[in-house]
Amino acid sequence: MQKSPTLLSIALGTFLSLLSPALTACADDHRLTMMWWNVENLFDTADDPLTEDSEFTPQGRKRWTEKKLLLKCMRLSHIIKVVRLEAGAYPDILVLGEVENREVFERLLSHLTENPYETAYMPSKDPRGIDIALAYNRKKIVLDSALSYRVNLKGSRTRDITLYSFSAKGSPFFLLVNHWPSRALDKAWSEPQRLLAARTARAIIDSLRSLSNRADIIVMGDFNDEPRDTSIGKILNATTDKKAFLENPQERLFNSWGDIDDKGSCFFVGKWLKFDQIMVSYGLFDKKGLSMPDSAFSCFHIPHMQTGNNGRPYATYRGTKYLGGYSDHFPMLLQVIMR
Repeated sequence: MQKSPTLLSIALGTFLSLLSPALTACADDHRLTMMWWNVENLFDTADDPLTEDSEFTPQGRKRWTEKKLLLKCMRLSHIIKVVRLEAGAYPDILVLGEVENREVFERLLSHLTENPYETAYMPSKDPRGIDIALAYNRKKIVLDSALSYRVNLKGSRTRDITLYSFSAKGSPFFLLVNHWPSRALDKAWSEPQRLLAARTARAIIDSLRSLSNRADIIVMGDFNDEPRDTSIGKILNATTDKKAFLENPQERLFNSWGDIDDKGSCFFVGKWLKFDQIMVSYGLFDKKGLSMPDSAFSCFHIPHMQTGNNGRPYATYRGTKYLGGYSDHFPMLLQVIMR
């Protein structure tokens, strides 16, 4: 059984993590740090009669209690604080997948002392009640609008895709957040649902490009598909080949996984997968507004977030067995420069 780390080991892990070169360790008014993390079922302990959340109650299959929720919030907030130490500040945009409601999201944020966050929470109609939660640095960023788009799955429901319009230092940019349908049962059965989600996202991106083909667009989330799958590689027209992208960027996105050599963000059925992704438009390479420097992207993990011989994410649950870990996904980080 996985042992919980002691306070001493957590402190040591934090210190060692400061030696990592993954992030720029300085607060910078001209830099924006964005963080995506599927945090694996951040539920409160109450039974919502309108959603399928009964397993995350004290009487449910997973015996989800206030004590377990507190430990979950402490673990998640610890990692966000480590990012703060390495980057010099909290992420300017914090986006978390699999959050049940605004209240539990703000409970997590309350563990982040002196945080600069304004919450922008857009609930969706997911059957289990999980949403994508977002908070942004109100001192550096202005939220101009937020609009959610329903993915029409013809009888079933999934998370909405939400478009946030922000501005920083007077420069507008767009953030499209996603959590596409899972690979329940198998890929072949569920793939048509993700193709519909991809077409929905692509329509939003095309509408932004119709306003300006140099728009700064960032697309992030848990896509439950990998960079080479049809939904990402063909429908979103995203590539990990930066050279090819820069030579012909029209109607394409650059998938940031092309910038790093890492095994993946999650580990399922005996293999590493790159389900969590951040993609950007050519606007982030035109030296105006937001700009994406070298080493902008990372899949963030420190030893305490890993377990097993292969270093897979230290999950909160495996099935109904409580492990007490952080999440079954690693977070993604993107640092961009405001020009």
